[in-house]
Amino acid sequence: MPLTTPFHSRLEPLNRTGLWKHWSGFLVAPQYQYSLNAEYYAIRNAVALLDTSPLFKYRFSGAGARAVLERALARDVGGCGVGRAQYTCWCDGRGFVLQDGVVMQVAPGEYRLTAAEPTLRYFRTVARDVGASDAVIDDVSADFGILALQGPYAHEVLRRLTGAATDLRYFGVARTAVAECDVTVSRTGYTGDLGYELWVRAHDAVTVWDALMAAGADYNITPIGTTALKMARVEAGLLLMGVDFHTSRFAWVDAQRETPDELGWGWMLRGLDEDGRDFIGRSAIEAERERGTSRWRTVGLAVDWHDYERVYTEAGVLPPRHELYSETTMSVYRRGAKEWDYAGYASSFLASSLLRTPIALAKLPPDLAEPGSEVDLEVPVIRRPHNILARVERLPFFSPARKTAPVNGASDSPKTA
Repeated sequence: MPLTTPFHSRLEPLNRTGLWKHWSGFLVAPQYQYSLNAEYYAIRNAVALLDTSPLFKYRFSGAGARAVLERALARDVGGCGVGRAQYTCWCDGRGFVLQDGVVMQVAPGEYRLTAAEPTLRYFRTVARDVGASDAVIDDVSADFGILALQGPYAHEVLRRLTGAATDLRYFGVARTAVAECDVTVSRTGYTGDLGYELWVRAHDAVTVWDALMAAGADYNITPIGTTALKMARVEAGLLLMGVDFHTSRFAWVDAQRETPDELGWGWMLRGLDEDGRDFIGRSAIEAERERGTSRWRTVGLAVDWHDYERVYTEAGVLPPRHELYSETTMSVYRRGAKEWDYAGYASSFLASSLLRTPIALAKLPPDLAEPGSEVDLEVPVIRRPHNILARVERLPFFSPARKTAPVNGASDSPKTA
């Protein structure tokens, strides 16, 4: 039997579509309303509420907790002070990415980390290898539910329940109370917009959910499913494990593995020369950089709308552009070659109604990865492949100032659309 999250009793009556999927063994809804755009635009124009409880959650504490994380994580956790969070990844010994996640220091020496796949044994093995017998690593996945409150009015909703979020900087963390329930709130999210994530004790889940829904009533708060979230994350240039990259742990060959630099995460390793940590995969990453052996880069592709429309109209059909999100691999070719010259592939494809053009996340060789480079993207039209013009763009495609801007003095004006 599939598991249900602590918020399921509130979510089940809202699921008008009756559709459910499995996420790490839990039931989640890909969408609650018949219109995906209604959920998507709640993220961009109002405020959306999403249950992300199926993420695996780990607590690191004890005197050796930091030593374990310094050894395991590619990004220096030393820069993650109390009340701060970091987006990070961890690699195998050959520098290939195992997983990504968010780590936060919620109290001195106490860290929490989220992961998409079970990884408790891995971190305990690292603790043993570094001799951190005083590190305590616990799986607290069942103890907490997590809610993502995302959108331009997310702060307006949250400030009605607690003042702790008002002074939070981007990736800041605070412990507070909502409806007299202890919660941990971080200014983080997976939408590329202004947003917060709340760690809620499982037994308080319904109380906090009800409080957020009541506080957001004047702002058109909308529960959303995972598909609307995925649409927003493509615009934000955020990668999804299992789609845009795969864990090295389960890969058969190196062509299925990727390094942080190949995924566009080189920024996580800024200051590496001054960082004395011997984290797992470091020597391989340094060798890759020294020898210039990165096989590809992760880039954004903006599809030329006129070319996109042309191949469909020539076939006598309308180009699909309404609520189109795809996780299907699409080949990319060098443009101008006499024969199709394979260059790479796109892994996520979205007809963005906000940006008014189809966009994609893709892997290209370094010589094609500079912004402005033109390539051919293969799309199927009535079961036949056609090439259309696409241009490389810097990621993210969409990054509003409100995502990181201070929210002090925010307006109380409600959103009632």
